[in-house]
Amino acid sequence: MNRCLECNEPLTGRSDKKYCNPYCKSAYQYRETRKNETNLYLYIDKKLKKNRKILKNFNKAGKAIIREQDLLAAGFDPRHFTHYFKTKGGNIYLFCYEYGYMKIKENGKTKYVLVKWQKYMVSKHP
Repeated sequence: MNRCLECNEPLTGRSDKKYCNPYCKSAYQYRETRKNETNLYLYIDKKLKKNRKILKNFNKAGKAIIREQDLLAAGFDPRHFTHYFKTKGGNIYLFCYEYGYMKIKENGKTKYVLVKWQKYMVSKHP
């Protein structure tokens, strides 16, 4: 007799059945997908979520300036972002969802300006 791949309960019904119910099927497939660390989508999604969490933590007031080493020490990876915003002055902010950052040099030290997405930043182009 076949057993459910997720909960190991005996299966009834079709001979090629693999799961006892939709919950077990979903749980099994989710766990198997998570095992595959080479899955690019999951890798990038994890990086973006981590970056967003770090930016949110350092930017409590909506705008902040932080030293590069502090941001990187927290695990921030500036190579992963969701979109960008170019200011009228030509500065480019990279965003992880609603939290943005821009690398600057101030007094010879590398820092990041952190901002939160504002309504005026929405592109007028389709």
